Amino acid sequence: MIDTHAHLDACGEPAETLVARARSAGVDRIVAVGSGLDSCRAALAIAEREEGVFAALGVHPHQSGGEEVGRLDELRELFASDRAVAVGETGLDFFRDYAPREDQLRVFEAQLELAADLKRPVVVHTRAAAEETAHALGAFGGTVVLHCFSTPELLPVALERGYYVSFAGNVTYPKAEDLRGAARRVPADRILAETDSPYLAPQPVRGRQNEPAHVVHTVIALAAARGEDPGDLAARIDANAIAAFGLP
Repeated sequence: MIDTHAHLDACGEPAETLVARARSAGVDRIVAVGSGLDSCRAALAIAEREEGVFAALGVHPHQSGGEEVGRLDELRELFASDRAVAVGETGLDFFRDYAPREDQLRVFEAQLELAADLKRPVVVHTRAAAEETAHALGAFGGTVVLHCFSTPELLPVALERGYYVSFAGNVTYPKAEDLRGAARRVPADRILAETDSPYLAPQPVRGRQNEPAHVVHTVIALAAARGEDPGDLAARIDANAIAAFGLP
């Protein structure tokens, strides 16, 4: 089983402890996500020392108005490592608006160019910006992973363009029937699961810090929503992640 999106460097326990606990739960692969250059270096260091851990490296939209903007050349340099498998998370967040929207769009487009140049998939964060996100991605011909999918109005575009759609712990929440409905519509070869650790702990462990081991709960909820066997779905998600991220 795989957790396709975890901020291991932001968790309250050492990455080694979280990875070991994940393995005990049957989660043997993790994509550790960097958010900003310092976080990217930390995520890559974890990936380089922990078996089964890979790194997605990018500048989050919340950081698009700060000093990170001038450091995108440093981001490119990190992809010299074969453990760096994706660009992101990047994207647009017009809900919080922690950075000016024009800056978010500029940095998002720059990272899309980087992903295209490097032939890496892009991991996309989008919130309250479905139309703008779809437009920005329109010219991108590479692999797209819609992380922590919570924008059902973006689903038709995702299905039409063949994006990977990744669900996090919020799909397990009692009131999230719209997300479970979206999960039922995603093709078998395009569905992914993640924790977004340390955030969005799934319902059975809600209120606690999230961690990669908890992706098991999200897979179980997705399988129930789709009328599938959890083991079969976990195997399918693992195969999808290998294809999406080019994992060995």
